[in-house]
Amino acid sequence: MRPKYNASSHMHSADEPWEDVLCKTTLSAENEVEAQKLANNYKFGFRKWKSHVTERPFEDRSEIVKELYSELNVIKPSSGPLLTCGNVLYVVLFGWWVSLMYLLIGMLMFITIFGIPHGQLCFRLACYFLWPFGKAVEKVVPRVPSHQHIPICRSVNQKYLPPADFQPSKSVNVYVWLLLGYPPLAVTHCLLGLLSWLLVFTIPVTKMSIRTLHTILLMPPEQVRISSSTEEGEGKAILCCYHAVNIYYYKYTVDGINVFAVNLLPLVVVSMVIGYVDQGNHFISSEVKFATAICSIIPLSYYIGMGIASISAQSNFAVGAVVNATFGSITELTFYITALLRGHRQNSKCLEETVKSALTGTLLGCILFIPGICMIIGGLRHREQRFNSRSAGVSSSLLFISIGGVFAPTLFSKAYGNLVCENCTNSSGTNSSNGTFTCKNCHYDLVGYNYTLFHNHIEPLVYTVSVLLPVSYIIGLLFTLKTHSHIYDIHVSEGHATSHLDAVVHWSRWRALLILIIATVLMSACADLTTEHIQPILNQPCISQYFIGVTVLAMVPEIPEIVNGIQFALQNNISLSLEVGSCIAVQVCMIQIPILILFNAIYDVGFVLIFSDLHLWASIFSVILVNYIFMDGKSDYFQGTALVVVYLILLALYFFAPSPASC
Repeated sequence: MRPKYNASSHMHSADEPWEDVLCKTTLSAENEVEAQKLANNYKFGFRKWKSHVTERPFEDRSEIVKELYSELNVIKPSSGPLLTCGNVLYVVLFGWWVSLMYLLIGMLMFITIFGIPHGQLCFRLACYFLWPFGKAVEKVVPRVPSHQHIPICRSVNQKYLPPADFQPSKSVNVYVWLLLGYPPLAVTHCLLGLLSWLLVFTIPVTKMSIRTLHTILLMPPEQVRISSSTEEGEGKAILCCYHAVNIYYYKYTVDGINVFAVNLLPLVVVSMVIGYVDQGNHFISSEVKFATAICSIIPLSYYIGMGIASISAQSNFAVGAVVNATFGSITELTFYITALLRGHRQNSKCLEETVKSALTGTLLGCILFIPGICMIIGGLRHREQRFNSRSAGVSSSLLFISIGGVFAPTLFSKAYGNLVCENCTNSSGTNSSNGTFTCKNCHYDLVGYNYTLFHNHIEPLVYTVSVLLPVSYIIGLLFTLKTHSHIYDIHVSEGHATSHLDAVVHWSRWRALLILIIATVLMSACADLTTEHIQPILNQPCISQYFIGVTVLAMVPEIPEIVNGIQFALQNNISLSLEVGSCIAVQVCMIQIPILILFNAIYDVGFVLIFSDLHLWASIFSVILVNYIFMDGKSDYFQGTALVVVYLILLALYFFAPSPASC
C-alpha cells in the first residue's frame, strides 16, 4: 500500500476520534519513491533508513550542502576569515611537503635549461600550495596583436605546416616537463588527494589536487596566473579555495552512498587478502586480522541497509516485508551461524557462549544505548522531544513478549535443573564428605547430569518458543499495518512532489538486489575471518569473554543503525530514533533466535537456548527500565543519560565478570 499525498491530513472530522488524530504524522517528500521510503520508516518490521534513495534536486538543497559539491572555481567577494584552525591544519599536514616537492621539481627544471618556464611555474605553485587560501589560479589567454594577420584557412599542401611563430624550444620544453616534471608531481597530488579524501573533512584539498593535476599542470606556463581573489582577474578562474576543512562533509555522498561507507569499502578487500592469503599468520597477526574483519562488517552493513531501503521504496508492501524479514537480520545471522559451525568443528563451547553474549549485547545496546544516545543528542539540540506513546507501547509489548519467550527455557532450567559444583574443597582441608565445602565453579548442567530433563522437557519448550515468537511477529505486523494502522497513521503532504514526479533512484531494484547478494557473500567471508581469528582475543586474561561478546561483536554491526538514529534525533524525530533500537531488538528475539534454533535442529551444532544468570537479569531489568521511561511519550537528555549510564554499569558488570566455564 503506497502512501497517499494528502496536504490536509492534519484536519479531522467531527465523527473521527480525537485521540486517533493526535497520532497522525504528516511528512514531506520530493517524489513518490521518497514518500514510500519515509512511510516504510514508520512501519513495524521495516528497517529505518535516513539517507535518500533518490537524487535530490540540487536547487532544493541547502547552501551548506551546495558548498560541499562546489568545483572550487568561483571567486567570492566575502568568504570570512582565512586564518582558521582548519587552514593551519592543512599547512601542518599537507602544505609544507607539497610546497617542498614543487621547489625540488622547479630546481630540476632549471637544471635542464629547456624546462625553465615550467620551473618558474613550479616556484609560483610552491608558494601557492603552502597557503592557497584567498588566492585564485586563472587561465590567461595571450592577446594577439591587431596588426598580425591570422590566416583563416590553408591550402591542402599547407595545412600540415607549423605556424609562423612556431619555436622548436617550446616542444622540447613540453617533452622535458612531461618526462621529468609532471610524473613526480602526479604522484604527489595522487597521494595528497588520497590522504585528504580518507580524512573526509579535508575533501576540498582533494578537489584542489585533482583540479591541479588534470588542468593546471597541463597548461602552458605563460597562461597560468596566480593572484589574490580580491584583485581584478584578467582571465577565467580555474581554482580558488578558501577553506581546507569543512565539518559538514560527513553529509557528502557518491552516487547516494555516504563518503564514510565509500572509504571503508577498501577495508573489505584488505581483510580478504590478508585473511585468506596469509593463513599461517606469517606476516599479519590474528589480532590485526580480527580487527580488519570486524570493521569490514560496518560498510557491508551499510550497503545491505541501503539495498533493503531501495527495494522497499520501489516495491509494494508484500515485497518490502519479505526483503526486510530476510535481509534485515542477515548481518547478525551470518556471524552467529559461522561462529556456531566453527565451534562445533573445534568441539568447543566457547564460541557458543560468545554467540549468546553477542545476542544479549545486541538486546542491551538496542534497548538502552541506542535510545539513550539519541535522547541525549536530540535533547541537547531540542529542549524536549515528544513521540507517539501508543506506537512505542506496541514495541514495548513486543519486547516483553520477546524477552519472556527467549529466556523462558533459562528460567525453566533454573527451576528444575541440577546445580553442579566443581573444584570443591572441604573447609577442614580434607576430601571427606562431611563438613562444609567451598566450590569455585557452580553452574546448572542439563546435558551431562540430567539428560532426561533437557531432552524431554527443555528441548520441547525451546521448539515451542521458536514457533510462538515468529507467530507473534506476524501478528504484530498485521496489527500495526492492517487492523490498527491508524496508530502509525502516516500522510505525505504534496510539498515538492508535483514538481518532481520523475524520481531518479540511486539504485534500481535489480542493482540493489545484486548489491545485497554481493554484500551478503562478503559478509559471510568477513564473519568467517572474524570467528577464525577471535580466539587470541578471547584468550586475553584481563578481559572477560562476556565483555567482548556484548560490546565488539554485538555493537559494531549496528553502527550504521546508531548513526541513523542520531540523525533522526537531530531532526526532532525521536519516534524513529526509538523505533530503530526496538525494531532490531524485536527482530533478534523473534526472527534471529528462532532461525538459529531451526538451524541447530537441521544441523546439530550444540546450540542450547539457555543463558547465564547475568544475561537473564540484565535483559529483564533493561526492558522494565526502558518501558518505564517510555510511558509519558516525552524524552529529554536526562532520560537518555539514565539509559546510557545503566548500559555502562551493565558493561562494567560484564567486564569484571569471570569468563564462562567453557572458555
